Amino acid sequence: MRILAAGDEFVRTDLLADAVRAELGTAPGAPGAPEVSRLDLPWPVEPFGPVGGVHEASGTEEQVIDALKGAEVAVTQMAPFTEKVFASAPGLRLVSVCRGGPVNVDLKAATAAGVAVTYAPGRNAAAAAEFAVGMILAALRRIPGSSAELLRDGTWRGDLYAYDNAGVELENSTVGLVGYGAIGARVARVLVAFGARVLVSDPYADPGQVRADGAEPADLDDLLRRSTAVSLHARLTDETHHLIGAERLALMPHGAVLVNTARGGLLDYAPLPGALRSGRLGALALDVYDVEPPPADWALRDAPNVIATPHLAGCSRQTAERAARIVAAEVGRYSRGEAQAHLANPDVRDRP
Repeated sequence: MRILAAGDEFVRTDLLADAVRAELGTAPGAPGAPEVSRLDLPWPVEPFGPVGGVHEASGTEEQVIDALKGAEVAVTQMAPFTEKVFASAPGLRLVSVCRGGPVNVDLKAATAAGVAVTYAPGRNAAAAAEFAVGMILAALRRIPGSSAELLRDGTWRGDLYAYDNAGVELENSTVGLVGYGAIGARVARVLVAFGARVLVSDPYADPGQVRADGAEPADLDDLLRRSTAVSLHARLTDETHHLIGAERLALMPHGAVLVNTARGGLLDYAPLPGALRSGRLGALALDVYDVEPPPADWALRDAPNVIATPHLAGCSRQTAERAARIVAAEVGRYSRGEAQAHLANPDVRDRP
């Protein structure tokens, strides 16, 4: 079996190759060991983007076509698998993508070509949940701004110890979580351990499980009215695009904190600068944006009390290692003739 390992600067090619070999129980060059070819892609040093009709891909169709020659299986995070790529790889049977969704794969073309496509749910849940809690704490306690002023300007902000400027504890505060998948549920459990009251708005969540985790199911508008801090964890769909805009921002308590480490499109960014300057929002913590990276004239650059990080929530070494193991496990199932655990195109048909 020939396998293409198409890694990048995060989920490295050697991580993918080593995980596959470990899963198959073979060492390089050992009898029966698969032939593993390599393709090194430039993400995240170079941003991802649309390639040949798929989204969030790195590299070119030509690179993938050349690297796939003779391959039966491919494991990757960012390589573009397009209609053109599938047409050029008649021996390909499995593409295992180590992301929460295979957005770099044309699923319709894969299914027509008889190629199973798998993905890696939950690979970054721990990292993203920890990061979200960190952002909530940083915003409530004014950590980044006060640190920057002290280090950059030498300004000792004694006035931040005044009652009116003091931060807010998580204990006994109400935190609203919008979305309750693998990440949102982890965030809830951590916040409950801090002593926070946690509200959850997610029409697809099991209310019994939410309560078992120590949280309370709530309608979105009610959640916004009651929460000192709101953290977004929903998937981006047509239904959730601009889920939080001017009208819903107006529901939040004066001075509340808003955190988005999920998807930029969940927020309407236009009213945010005004909400910060008026004090309607006490702080805004962002790891995702409507345009990535934000442009030079981004309106939030000079707005008060903004924390901004470059889409790092899911980034940890353990995430990369876990992602490699998840895709390798799918290769193992394929090699043993077992059903795939996380199949994105269940209608895939066998080739004639």
